[in-house]
Amino acid sequence: METRTPGVNRITLLGRPGCHLCDDARAVIERVAAELGVGWDERDITASPQDMREYWDKIPVTLVDGVQIDFWRVSETRLRAALGRPPRPGRTRETP
Repeated sequence: METRTPGVNRITLLGRPGCHLCDDARAVIERVAAELGVGWDERDITASPQDMREYWDKIPVTLVDGVQIDFWRVSETRLRAALGRPPRPGRTRETP
């Protein structure tokens, strides 16, 4: 797991190397996270058999506070709306 922004990681991008849609999703997440001062991280699904089973045909997948909000493409509108909600109590980061 690679942390991209310091602080509480509310956004998790699930992807894999060589995924061009993941590159597009990363750009949206980087921009929104920077504007809102929100932490985010990225998880490579190829590192986990469970992630591969669950997400291989959906990447990139975007989670906010551990809840899936998007797959295949990131909607900036949905991402901003999801971040408008306060984090769930006790959540500091998504765990693999």
